[in-house]
Amino acid sequence: MSKAAQLTRITYLALLALALVAPLIGLYPVFVMKLLCFALFACAFNLLLGFTGLLSFGHAAFFGSAAYVTGWLIKAQGWTPELGLVAGAVAAGLIGLVVGAVAIRRQGIYFAMITLAIAQMVYFVCLQASFTGGEDGLQGVPRGKLFGLLPLDSDISLFGFKLSGDETMYYLVVAIFVACFLFISRIVHSPFGQVLKMIRENEPRAISLGYNVDRYKLLAFVLSAALAGLAGSMKTLVMGFATLSDVHWSMSGEVILMTLLGGVGTFFGPVMGSGIVIALQNLLADKVGSWVTVIIGVIFVICVLAFRKGVIGELQAFLERRRNAAKAAAQQS
Repeated sequence: MSKAAQLTRITYLALLALALVAPLIGLYPVFVMKLLCFALFACAFNLLLGFTGLLSFGHAAFFGSAAYVTGWLIKAQGWTPELGLVAGAVAAGLIGLVVGAVAIRRQGIYFAMITLAIAQMVYFVCLQASFTGGEDGLQGVPRGKLFGLLPLDSDISLFGFKLSGDETMYYLVVAIFVACFLFISRIVHSPFGQVLKMIRENEPRAISLGYNVDRYKLLAFVLSAALAGLAGSMKTLVMGFATLSDVHWSMSGEVILMTLLGGVGTFFGPVMGSGIVIALQNLLADKVGSWVTVIIGVIFVICVLAFRKGVIGELQAFLERRRNAAKAAAQQS
């Protein structure tokens, strides 16, 4: 294992340890859960943009539709939280299958505009449908009991430790996020992921080698949609509501901002980008009100001009230049 890989693994283990002790050192569990939900959303989007090269302007459709499906099933139908999460991810994946089957026939801006148009259709369905609550959204979604046994909204005693409802929900969110992060990493490093990278870099060459490019892009689109839906489902379970803002086109813009800010095509970049955006929203909302969007926009413009590869992308490029310089110096000596 190279030194860079060892450093990356140590960093991930340190971050995991920090996540596990976060409630014990005073970090607000609901804030961290919200951050992890949007981090998973950004990672799902990065699977499509960063590793497949497809820019979608309609990912809010999957995030928001899954949020509504999960909220309605748990609140109105009495489903358990794990079944609600699975149902939301499956619903988002099915919508992604339909959207992808139509959109992948086009490339570039035409692909992006098709995803945006269909996402707006999903938005108006959520606005008009009776079960969504219209402009009021779905309010008061209960967390329920995991597998019908473990309550997620009340205090419990587990292995001698007393956990509040927020803390129990927090560790569930951490477990789901880590599992999905590892799943995305496995996808990217698999032969399937290598084909996706080839499509991103040179699609005509992939076609000339005999790969069914449309099938690979469709599968990547469905996987990204399902993971984005799981993020939306978790957000509903954490916050207790699903609203039209979850499925609005501005949510698609927000996840693009998170991904670009952290670094497209990097593993930890979307997590970093979502952390920056969510932290700024929470810290500045009470102080500057609606001006928070302007401040985030200015920060984004500065980062695009100064860090074109994103925060993590630029850091990786800097470390790579240092390694290359050290190798060149060693060879000369």
